[in-house]
Amino acid sequence: MEITSYELEVVAVVEETDDARSITFRVPDGAAEEFAFRPGQFLTVAVPSDQTGLAARCYSLCSSPTDTPADGDTVTIAVKRTAEGFASNWICDHLEVGGSLRVLPPSGIFTPASLDADLLLFAGGSGVTPIMSIARTALARGTGRITVFYANRDERSVIFARQLSELAAEYPDRLQVIHWLESVQGLPTLEQVRALAADHLERDAFVCGPAPFMKLTVAALKELGFPRQRRHQEKFVSLGGNPFGDVGSTQVEDEAAAGGSSAASETAVEPAAEVGEPARLEVELDGETHVFDDWDRSTTMLDHLESRGVKAPYSCREGECSACAVRLVEGEVTLAFNDVLDDEDLADGIRLACQATPASDVVRATYSG
Repeated sequence: MEITSYELEVVAVVEETDDARSITFRVPDGAAEEFAFRPGQFLTVAVPSDQTGLAARCYSLCSSPTDTPADGDTVTIAVKRTAEGFASNWICDHLEVGGSLRVLPPSGIFTPASLDADLLLFAGGSGVTPIMSIARTALARGTGRITVFYANRDERSVIFARQLSELAAEYPDRLQVIHWLESVQGLPTLEQVRALAADHLERDAFVCGPAPFMKLTVAALKELGFPRQRRHQEKFVSLGGNPFGDVGSTQVEDEAAAGGSSAASETAVEPAAEVGEPARLEVELDGETHVFDDWDRSTTMLDHLESRGVKAPYSCREGECSACAVRLVEGEVTLAFNDVLDDEDLADGIRLACQATPASDVVRATYSG
């Protein structure tokens, strides 16, 4: 099934650092509902390619749902150049005000369950992009305390330095920003990250950045006993399929996107279950429970929900991102493909709805938590 894409006009381009740009798009008339987003979500964009027609990449939103621009609804992403990366370099070199890109509506599950929760936010490099959206929104709409630990190569590479400073001045009792510069302090160690996080054991932790940074930070949180439901990390891999549905392959080269991404290891999946009697499916989404007794064994959970009028989240439909992720409450499913969930995710019951077919007679799942 083809996803509806939109042509979004560029209304602002800001040079955040020497190698990072923020791009603001105007939401088309009549599409405000489709582009309503939660802090921490991302956009999938189609970058023109002479070789393949387009290269699909996911970039996190740095804007906040609390923004009220004068020229109508807008959304903003941040893009940092990746060495030898086709898409990020094309955007930074060619995308200007007045230009446009095809974009899919916001998606992703890297978002707080409550804006009133106390948050511990870890960012490495351009991984600050979704962290910025989460912090700004929670400060504006919530009541919790927030600590941001932000690691960079040097002072010149700090994205959103001014905005973070302004937020800290505006919310001195609620926001603490800790900058870590490799040029001054060296790379952060497991012991140093663990010591910082030890003062915030009751908080919800969010981690986004380069793969080594995320691995180190998550390891520190695990050692401190942070439960899985309070540890969140953003994972992106380059999309090998075409979520836009009308042009050939999007595979250009292995360029990770969206704020310091993690190329998750491919996980083996079980063979497809034999076709039998339909399964029972119960899914909780946005506070509403949907129940179906006719889930065909050869149909993915996402396709079945869509066929019944349920607007379930998704992006790539290829098992290469986490936008459609659900958590199993009961039963089991078979994944046709998985290139983003690791063994811990799978052990915790997380599955990809776009790749999941029933492997038990009853499957209960939730899109929350």
